[in-house]
Amino acid sequence: MPAITVDDLTVLPRLSAPGLGDQPRPVWQVSTAPQGYEGEGFPVRRAFAGIDMAHLDPFIMMDQMGEVEYAPGEPKGTPWHPHRGFETVTYIIDGVFDHQDSHGGGGSITNGDTQWMTAGSGLLHIETPPEWLVQAGGLFHGIQLWVNLPKADKMNDPRYQDIRSGEVALLASDDAGALVRVIAGEVDGHAGPGSTYSPMTLVHATVEPGARLDLPWQVDYNALVYVLNGSGAVGATEPSALRTGQTAVLGAGDYLTITADGRQESRSPKLDVIVVGGRPIREPIAWAGPFVMNTKSEVMAAYEDFQKGRFGLPIGG
Repeated sequence: MPAITVDDLTVLPRLSAPGLGDQPRPVWQVSTAPQGYEGEGFPVRRAFAGIDMAHLDPFIMMDQMGEVEYAPGEPKGTPWHPHRGFETVTYIIDGVFDHQDSHGGGGSITNGDTQWMTAGSGLLHIETPPEWLVQAGGLFHGIQLWVNLPKADKMNDPRYQDIRSGEVALLASDDAGALVRVIAGEVDGHAGPGSTYSPMTLVHATVEPGARLDLPWQVDYNALVYVLNGSGAVGATEPSALRTGQTAVLGAGDYLTITADGRQESRSPKLDVIVVGGRPIREPIAWAGPFVMNTKSEVMAAYEDFQKGRFGLPIGG
């Protein structure tokens, strides 16, 4: 897993250990992601399927893309398609993905890079593997997270952020047994580079076998832990087992606890998790396909605007 890493975790800033009176977050639910296909046929796990939207707010959905080893000619992406009313966050762990949108955003990401696209009032975009990867094949693995926008920001101008792996904040757990990559938001006073409309935090943590991560977490944020690979447990007082493709929904508290099993599979020698949380927006949601609005009439207006070409034209179209 070539997402940015550090050979000696002891050189990194350490997370604060839970203090006297700090409350651990309990585990409310554990769900298992169903598997399917997206775009032109790349495999995904629907990480948040089966979780009540009230527990996800401000998030809409998250897909784990891959992990898949493509043969030559097999790599796939998505065709041009519209979005309005939310943000897409694409974090690539292995492989390469190219992005273009009708608002001028675009770039190529690989090995720990992130593309943060604010669809806002609407745009068209496309995500594809580069031609050389299609020809050669190779490993592909990443996530895409959809973040809702508050009503006041849904019709803002589109925006694009290109976040390189070297920009993320790198932290170590209290005992240096876990590496914490802060992509967006703030953890224990350390801020990641991603700029968000909805207050939130996005973390990729790698926990060594047998190690424990006590992760300070914003009290007014929700918290979701998704296992990319490996096995372990979530929760301090009544831990719940968690393995690849499972999500834990946590309750309120000052910090969350993740423990890696002492023995891991040889193909997944460490426990890797995505931890995400944000301040709930608590507004009505009308969600249909690529549009996330507040009312059905706003969704219908988005479809009409798309059909009339108001989202711009595909690059080269």
